[in-house]
Order: sequence, then C-alpha cells, then structure tokens
Amino acid sequence: MQAVFIVFNQANTERVEYMLDQLQIRGFTFFEQVQGQGSVDGEPRRGTHTWPEMNSAIMTMVDNDRVDDLLKTVRKLDMRNKAIGVRAFVWDVVKSY
Repeated sequence: MQAVFIVFNQANTERVEYMLDQLQIRGFTFFEQVQGQGSVDGEPRRGTHTWPEMNSAIMTMVDNDRVDDLLKTVRKLDMRNKAIGVRAFVWDVVKSY
C-alpha cells in the first residue's frame, strides 16, 4: 500500500474529487486552506491580498497496483491548466492499523 498526497489549487477541488470517484478510490482525508508555493515555477498560494489563491490537499492510501493510474490521471488534470497546478507525492505505507 502507498500513501498519495495530492496538492491542488482550490479551483480544482471538484475535478480532483471526480477523479478519485472515477478511479473508485473511496477513502481519503481532505485538507482545506493549504498554503504553499511550487518548487519549480509555482506562485505562492497564501490567501493574502498579494497572493489571494489557496490550495487544498487530499491524502489517500492506495494499493500499489493502482498508484500509476492515479498518477497518470493527476498528470492529465495538471496538463489541462498548468497555471492552476496539481501535484502528487507518493510514499510507502509500512504499517497500518
């Protein structure tokens, strides 16, 4: 099993939830009002007058054989509008309860 952490502009919230639904990924944790800045060319998302946009994030646990499909779908969503941005990060889940 692997953890997938998806960070996205709040404008993509419905698209990300739809993506998970279409991939039949049911369980996730949703984080609202996430601040940050992309490491390469992303603009700050701070919820301020200067940088008014905000991000959200979702963390989900996915079986190993489903991670690549999820990442491909995240990439397709990112390619739809590079300025809005969406990124996914994956790491192994060693144990769960």
